[in-house]
Amino acid sequence: MTAGKHLLDPGFELTLRPMRYPKFYEMYRSAIRNTWTVEEVDFSLDVKDLAHKFGEAERHLIERLVAFFATGDSIVANNLVLNLYQHINAPEARMYLSRQLYEEALHVQFYLTLLDTYLPDPAARAKAFAAVETIPSIRKKADFCFKWINSLQDLQRIETREQRQTFLLNLVCFAACIEGLFFFGAFAYVYYLRSRGLLHGLASGTNWVFRDESAHMAFAFEVIDTVRAEEPGLFDADLQARVVEMLKEAVDCEYAFAEDTLSGGVAGLSLRDMRAYLEYCADQRLQQLGMPKHFHAHNPFPFMDLQDVQELTNFFERRVSAYQVGVSGEVAFDQAF
Repeated sequence: MTAGKHLLDPGFELTLRPMRYPKFYEMYRSAIRNTWTVEEVDFSLDVKDLAHKFGEAERHLIERLVAFFATGDSIVANNLVLNLYQHINAPEARMYLSRQLYEEALHVQFYLTLLDTYLPDPAARAKAFAAVETIPSIRKKADFCFKWINSLQDLQRIETREQRQTFLLNLVCFAACIEGLFFFGAFAYVYYLRSRGLLHGLASGTNWVFRDESAHMAFAFEVIDTVRAEEPGLFDADLQARVVEMLKEAVDCEYAFAEDTLSGGVAGLSLRDMRAYLEYCADQRLQQLGMPKHFHAHNPFPFMDLQDVQELTNFFERRVSAYQVGVSGEVAFDQAF
């Protein structure tokens, strides 16, 4: 690394050689190798499941789930473009962010296809896409996201300590709370249904989305670790306390969504267990940030135990979810649910 230069220095570094942060470049290369397309997901069995195997409570769960999916990745992509790309000052890191933006667009396409398949009625689809305005539990999560997007919205250059800490909090929010908690909560519903042999197409696509999200979090946490090594004074007690409060608020937001999603009563999923799972995920994120656990919760869902999506092959899948384009061997993530 060039002496005196930091990852959050203002400006646009253009020189790739000598490369200051080769790990970001390797993350970019790994992401390129892990490529999938929406056209590979087969939803034909899902349509039959929805028509013949779902009661009202399960239908409500799915309607809320797809309504969240309808805009969740678009919010992440907007923050990536508006706030992260201009402030992470290394070209190799921006290469990864460019790839992440593509993957967020791919997720948006996946969920668009999902909604078109699951909700053939145009009025139902319109309601799902308007969820951030019309469904309070989803609006609550969106407001949480927008608060942290807006925290950096008008900041063109990061120059002060306070601005650097604001940037870090934004990054923590989107990696730990949105990708690492809101989406992980959604994945739990998907894998619960998979454990009952339902919605194979959704589960198959979710395996690949999960792999992508795990990589996005790994990149964000690497950025945070790099900044911590370069400017350790930023990670003071006040910043860490704000991170804990942020995660507590995120757990409350996602629990409110669970109260809505499970309001019809779904056998095998209790609100108590869902809260414990969310707190467990929050503790995982705190540990990834080098901070102690706050909730000391355990994973209550046996269907999530030792979940290894990267290597998983299910009886209903057409291919191994660890599929990689033009590469032999494995690209492994140590991401635990």
